[in-house]
Amino acid sequence: MNKRQYYIDWIRTGLIFSVFFFHVGMVFNGWDWHIKNDVRLESLNPFMAMLHAWRMPLLFLVSGAGTRFALGFRSKRKYFAERSKRLLLPLVFGILVLVPVQVYIEKISSYSSLWDFYTHFFEGVYPKGNFSWHHLWFIVYLYFISIVFIPFISFFRSNYYQTVVETGLEKLSSMKGGSGLLFIPILLSQLLLRPYFPVETHAFYNDWAYLTLFFIYFLLGFALLGNSRVVENIKAQRRIWFLGGILAFAGWMMLSGASNLLAVNILREVTALLMSWLISLAILGYGKKYLNKDHRLRKALNEAIYPFYLIHQPVILVVGYWVLAISTGVLTKAILLIIWSLVICAILYIGIITRTRYLAGCFGLKR
Repeated sequence: MNKRQYYIDWIRTGLIFSVFFFHVGMVFNGWDWHIKNDVRLESLNPFMAMLHAWRMPLLFLVSGAGTRFALGFRSKRKYFAERSKRLLLPLVFGILVLVPVQVYIEKISSYSSLWDFYTHFFEGVYPKGNFSWHHLWFIVYLYFISIVFIPFISFFRSNYYQTVVETGLEKLSSMKGGSGLLFIPILLSQLLLRPYFPVETHAFYNDWAYLTLFFIYFLLGFALLGNSRVVENIKAQRRIWFLGGILAFAGWMMLSGASNLLAVNILREVTALLMSWLISLAILGYGKKYLNKDHRLRKALNEAIYPFYLIHQPVILVVGYWVLAISTGVLTKAILLIIWSLVICAILYIGIITRTRYLAGCFGLKR
């Protein structure tokens, strides 16, 4: 599959924008976050929990697919160098420049200025201390997964994989509902690890259940979406994945309102994992059907989406700090937060990041 798969670009762009709106929602829903509106909308919680169940796994899935297309015939050394330049440099820059702004806004009453806070940034680890990578956890995890993936490259390039494994995946995906069975390794990994690492922390050292989950999605994206026959089979069965995702969501909602018995909690988590996989397949199937076409905006959005991910959360927090001080309704605050955050992100990207040679490199762009 050498031809560019435009639907993957569109899905990736949509997922990053979903992250933006998710973080806007975090300002107003019932969960704790860095800044909160005085009136909380508990009704947002179930919808955002459902969105969170599949949003980031699917992002790792398309990252795996993007890695397969970008890898080509590169050597492992060149792959390592490219991943380090593309991920490690923006990560370090983001931790030193973007994250301090976010932690400062959250703890603004304790410091006289941003510079005063920055002199204390390396004192302890967040939340008790100040040092953190905040939303850049995704970059940390993706870089780690990319490096751990290097030994697998030889296997994916082997004759055994191309003649035996890929043929098996094609046969499995051609069966009605066959691709859904790939949920099994996802389930087994979580049954083994969730008892020891039950909470998604984004702290890396104690987040091995979710890190493994994302790694499996990355591998599945690399294996499945690089095979045109498998993708066509997923597209052909897109209605199955959509219906299955709806049913799994309904089951998950019912279990969410049930008792807190251990068996019910386990069944709810299993249902959430199944919902995540089926919704991911549905989005891939419908994306391949309707989004696999180029547009003059696709390339520009595809280039801008990585810097947008890096800057969107500090912008939301800075804008949100001022918007939440306005005496007005929740809807007005949300609209103001969305509009001004998008405008400022656009100004930063178009007016500064893309016009500064070395800054562009710090945001993962080609200089």
